[in-house]
Amino acid sequence: MTGDVMVVLGAGLVLLDYVIKFLALGVLPSNKKPSSAMAWLILILIVPLAGFLIFLVLGRTSLGRGRLARQREADAAIRAATEILPSTTVSEPAYLPSMAILNYNLGALPLQGGNRIDLITGYHDSIAAMTAEVAASRSTVEVEFYITAWDEVTGPFFEALVEATARGVQVRLLVDHLGSRGIPGWDDFVKRLDASDIEWRPMLPVRPLKGDFQRPDLRNHRKILVVDGTVAFMGSQNLIEPGYNKPKNHAAGREWVELVARVDGPTVSALRAVFAKDWFTETHERLAEQVSATKPQSHAGGVTAQVLPSGPGYVTENNLRLFTALIYSAQSRVSLTSPYFVPDEPLLYAVTTAARRGVEVELFVSEEGDQFMVYHAQCSYYQALLEAGVRIHLYPAPAVLHSKHFSIDDDVAVIGSSNMDLRSFALNHEVSMMLTGADIVARFRKVEDDYRALSRELTLEEWGQRSFWQRYLDNTMRLTAALQ
Repeated sequence: MTGDVMVVLGAGLVLLDYVIKFLALGVLPSNKKPSSAMAWLILILIVPLAGFLIFLVLGRTSLGRGRLARQREADAAIRAATEILPSTTVSEPAYLPSMAILNYNLGALPLQGGNRIDLITGYHDSIAAMTAEVAASRSTVEVEFYITAWDEVTGPFFEALVEATARGVQVRLLVDHLGSRGIPGWDDFVKRLDASDIEWRPMLPVRPLKGDFQRPDLRNHRKILVVDGTVAFMGSQNLIEPGYNKPKNHAAGREWVELVARVDGPTVSALRAVFAKDWFTETHERLAEQVSATKPQSHAGGVTAQVLPSGPGYVTENNLRLFTALIYSAQSRVSLTSPYFVPDEPLLYAVTTAARRGVEVELFVSEEGDQFMVYHAQCSYYQALLEAGVRIHLYPAPAVLHSKHFSIDDDVAVIGSSNMDLRSFALNHEVSMMLTGADIVARFRKVEDDYRALSRELTLEEWGQRSFWQRYLDNTMRLTAALQ
């Protein structure tokens, strides 16, 4: 009898193996990029049962019906609220009007002039500037960060938040659940927040016992601070000390290098609308009326800017469309800064095509990566980039160049939370801001010049000398990056 049972079980497993493979061939390619579908197919064909189970957890980007319904409701409210906002028309360069239309159709937020933009390169300087604005707040403070911690560097900021609540300011805080939970001191952080009058919520919580569960690597990666609806901060920097409270980083002297934009002007309302959408998604509380009621001051001769949200709630991969459209429009120069450069085919083609048609293209990345798999996946693209003529500048270790921005010719710059990788295009909620005008682009050029002065250039000859095992590891990690 035991032998018969074993035979039946063995036959059942063989049948299950073939059924999984058969279904994978017809189901996986649906609504997935070919590279992603192929990566999942390879995994399932090699290890069918385990690959299928992994796909059930990580292979679907749906946020769930309830969350998606709230996002769509919030999008409609934001569109209604922002339709009354004054928009700016531009004519130069020739491609810019179409970029503004693209962004509006994707994200429902207008192109607006009259903004004062300050670029803050110092890690401690940006936290000090945010703290000062909170300390002077009069009505509302809205905070949204992927990674947040209450430590010796951010302590003054959180103390300013608590003091603001004591004088009647309404303080709302959103923190990504898994992004922040992985930082040492999370439990104490939660206790301190709960003991305060700060209204706070975890974003995209993964708490199965409380009925909160979705694909765990769908995260909210945005970094936004809005004070009184009139001043905002956005960019690459998380709300944590520059070594991320990790003893390993401190021992290595590893600190994150960031770029943050302080915004004073009409575009603050757009950033606030992005926060309002995320707040509604997590709390069901509507803030659209508050967004439309506040009128930030417009400054004569200010910078023209447009905010673009993106994420798994959008099927159009908003940030990828903007990035590739701008790079294809470049005529003389493209400068890219991304800590995690793992492009899909459209972005890789845009970058290498620009270089091959004579545009000067440069890429700033860290000399050493802080994330093993992502770093090696990134390295797998260096050969194609270098052969196309892209100049790769390696920012010296142990620093992590975490800034996320790029500039096109002397006309356009983009800054935000989005990396140039598959995760940022498909899995993370991100926010980007397009800025136009020779003055603001010149200020980005100054930042890029400073990076270049500190970096060393990677050559095709040097890259060709790496070992077989280095190539093998890079290519293997490149395959895992496509599992989305």
